[in-house]
Parts: sequence; C-alpha cells; structure tokens
Amino acid sequence: MSLPVVGVVSYGPNEKFPGRFHLPVGYVHAIRRARGRAAIFAPGDGPPEEILDSVRALLLAGGGDLDPATYGERRHEAIYGVDAARDDLEISLARLALARGVPTLAICRGCQVVNVALGGDLVQHLADVVPGGDAHRGPAPGERARHAVRIAPGSRLAAVCGAEAIEVASSHHQAAKRLGRGLVASAWAEDGTIEALESPERPELLAVQWHPEETAGEDPRHQSLFDWLVEHARGTGSKR
Repeated sequence: MSLPVVGVVSYGPNEKFPGRFHLPVGYVHAIRRARGRAAIFAPGDGPPEEILDSVRALLLAGGGDLDPATYGERRHEAIYGVDAARDDLEISLARLALARGVPTLAICRGCQVVNVALGGDLVQHLADVVPGGDAHRGPAPGERARHAVRIAPGSRLAAVCGAEAIEVASSHHQAAKRLGRGLVASAWAEDGTIEALESPERPELLAVQWHPEETAGEDPRHQSLFDWLVEHARGTGSKR
C-alpha cells in the first residue's frame, strides 16, 4: 500500500540559512513514524490548488512571524523573520485546505496562519500583555522552553493525545488573540495563553502552538498528532 503524502512548506532563506530553503528534520521523522511521506514545497511554489491536488494532507510548520499586515495591524518592533512569499502561500493553502476538507495539522507559526486565514488576529508580543510571556521561548535562539499545557476535556485534541495535561516544547512570542471564524481554543498555558485551536465543524483540523515534532520520538502523546494527520490522510481517521 502506498504511503499517503503530506505536504509541508519549507522555511525560506533567512539570516541563519542564507540562500537556501530548509526544514527541521523533526517534521519529516514524525510523518514517517506515522507511516506517511513528506512532500516539501518552497515559499513561492504554487498555485495552491496544484499543491493540494498532489497531496493527501497538509502540515503547516513553525518558523518566523507572519507580517502583521496580513491581519490589518502595524508591525511591532519584536517581529522577526517575515517571509511574504511564505505568508501568501500558507494563508492560501490553509483557506483552500479547510474549504476542501483536507486534513491539516498546524504547528506553532502554522497555528497562527490558520487563525489569520480565517479572519483572526494575533498577540504580536506576549511579553507586552502576559506576565512572564517570555517563558514561551527558550533562553537563546533555537532553544525550546518547556511548560505545562491544560487541554479542554472532551476536545478533539484531548481525544487525540489521550490527555488533559501535557508538557510541551515551546518557542514562540506570539499567539492567537481574536479567533478566526469557527475556531475554538482547546488548550491553554498556565498564564492563559491559547495553545491550541480546533473547529467543531472541521474534524480534519488540529492546530497547536507548541512543537510536538521536537518530542514526538520519545512521547507518544506528541506523536499522536502526526498519527492523527496520516490516519485522516488515509481516510481512516475519526470524524469526531
């Protein structure tokens, strides 16, 4: 039996990796453990319809910040890593995937992409509005913070992870603020920051603010998110 293909958009060139597209290997390893195959697309690829025609599921990965112009705001001084080509492609892919019912797992930046694609907006810099907001990212670039997350009982996320509390690897300074159309929050950090989104009308969607690919190899609760995605790509996932 052929493996279902999961589309992933890579990071674009940046100061750390100039002149190259790139993607952390954890995403690919987690998809492979779930018995899927990753197909990597670069910012600027398209059109989105052709990309989605070629895959069975979509993974929206982490990375730099969305341009606040995508949700109608001016840029905060803490914004970094804006990639207009990636913003355009991923927002278009998110909208089209949700309209088509394509299974979608959104991670960190990807969670924010889904919210913005559906008309929501973001807290641009958590440290401005949440005491200890910097606790959501590591002490140095590329390092992860660890913190607890509370998952809503009865949520899709709780059913997939098999837990209502989980420790996560985290690296973000932004989060969902006003939620997009049809979205509900299904997990929170201890400081109240929204850590996951889902939609009662869209059983094919899960979005988390943390980095499950970092710990999926050692913690089955995090790997379960990728298992869920590939099961839905095969057409065998729960419609709950």
